[in-house]
Amino acid sequence: MSKDSQELLHHSLELLAPLGPLRSRRMFGGWGIYVDDIFIALIAFDQLYLKADAESRPQFEAAGCAPFQYEREGQVLSLGYFVAPEEAMESPALMVPWARLALGAALRARASKAPKPAAKKKPAAAKKAAPR
Repeated sequence: MSKDSQELLHHSLELLAPLGPLRSRRMFGGWGIYVDDIFIALIAFDQLYLKADAESRPQFEAAGCAPFQYEREGQVLSLGYFVAPEEAMESPALMVPWARLALGAALRARASKAPKPAAKKKPAAAKKAAPR
């Protein structure tokens, strides 16, 4: 990891700290950031991207935030993440409202996923008693 990437990760963790316990994990050639084990942000291409959904996307777009996009097999793909606003990168107080939007989007995404049904257990075969 480059020095710039390390600095961005540490700075981002400081900005997001008011949300609660954070952890980071390498992924996609960048970093994923979790609050209370909920994935809310990623660092890629030297940018902090925050989770967005249909409810929060208009706020990110109104602030001029670019979506996270990448090219694969000649197609541009977009994930539900937007670059954090420049001014929000200046202090935790300015980041918190945006981070709360990201956390809200992540919580809504988690709630909308139907829980997987538990696998049905096959009844154990009855053991035969040993002859006496």
